[in-house]
Amino acid sequence: MTLDPFNAFVEHALGAPAAPGPLAGITIGVKANIAVKGLHWTAGMALFRDRIASHDSEVVAKLRAAGATITGMLNMEEAALGAKTDNPWFGATHNPHRMGCTPGGSSGGSGAAVAAGLCDAALGTDTMGSIRIPAAYCGVYGFKPAQGSVSQHGLELAEPDFDAIGPLARSLDLLERLARVMSAFGENPAPSGMVTLTDLGGVECDAAVLRGFICARAANGAVSEIALPHALSRVRFAGFIKTVRFMADHFADADPALLSDHLRKLIAYGPRRSEADWADDQRVLAETADALRHAIAAHGPLLLPTAPQTAFPHSTSAPASQADFTCLANVAGLPAISLPAGFSDDGLPVAVQLIGLPGQEADLFARARTLDAALAAYRPPANLAANLPEGETP
Repeated sequence: MTLDPFNAFVEHALGAPAAPGPLAGITIGVKANIAVKGLHWTAGMALFRDRIASHDSEVVAKLRAAGATITGMLNMEEAALGAKTDNPWFGATHNPHRMGCTPGGSSGGSGAAVAAGLCDAALGTDTMGSIRIPAAYCGVYGFKPAQGSVSQHGLELAEPDFDAIGPLARSLDLLERLARVMSAFGENPAPSGMVTLTDLGGVECDAAVLRGFICARAANGAVSEIALPHALSRVRFAGFIKTVRFMADHFADADPALLSDHLRKLIAYGPRRSEADWADDQRVLAETADALRHAIAAHGPLLLPTAPQTAFPHSTSAPASQADFTCLANVAGLPAISLPAGFSDDGLPVAVQLIGLPGQEADLFARARTLDAALAAYRPPANLAANLPEGETP
């Protein structure tokens, strides 16, 4: 077994012989908030440190039935709230492209494990971008299914209206194979065009991110532009408030000593929000979701950068804008794919995403495959061999 200098796995499983099926021979790591029978189901929390799952989540059961082998549990942000994966109870996970840097979050262990080749694929969860941000920072592919198209049975929830379990992989082909097994997968056609946001919604992006996006846009020919009714930072904040309101209620009876200071501080934003402000948050979310669905129905998938920046050192604070683009798919309950779009001058990955409509997943993957062929941007971490112990291979 390849060792894990990145702290991607928090628990390994003995690979039981898999059933025959379309995923036979595929190894899959599972984010620690998704139940795997007999393994610790911690959600990255001290609160659940000793909890052992008594059954497989429905998603894991489907993957096993299709022949996949589950190899263990992956590190994550505490309670899936955050985008660094510097966990106070289970340690920091490092980006295989740059030791000391974040792999993103909250599914950081999933992104790192896939990028490093520690498993063929991984399951993550996406509440505001927590599959796609690690996919972007780690230079791999990630799929967030449409809301309601994948079972939440066996998931420690962060916000039920936003949460989706989805796969990460090193190719779109494997990503689609997994998506077809674990989630509802529509074959309906989408409009032939594509759409983006005027001036990228005013979100400030790294130069490398802009280069990748410009290349992706050019590869798609004519792309329509729209403006959303609210600033992306406002949408992201409204989504954050909705999430922490759920968590404040969910963990109301938890021993405070078993929640980190950081998590308690974040959750406290929910109860402090006035009812008038919360009503305005709900209006922002509803109007944004409606505008997105109408725009994509009229013009085709939405093309955006995945994250506005590249991976950053764990020693620095997380940028507030990380989820400005990714939150849109969650707010509107839409399927989305993140794919590599190039590298910064210092060798860190950047990515773009396509957001479509439920029922059009096959079309979304076909568009992503065409775009991926044009960008040809995937490559494994250049420094991976230097990060592995002598004699080990990725």
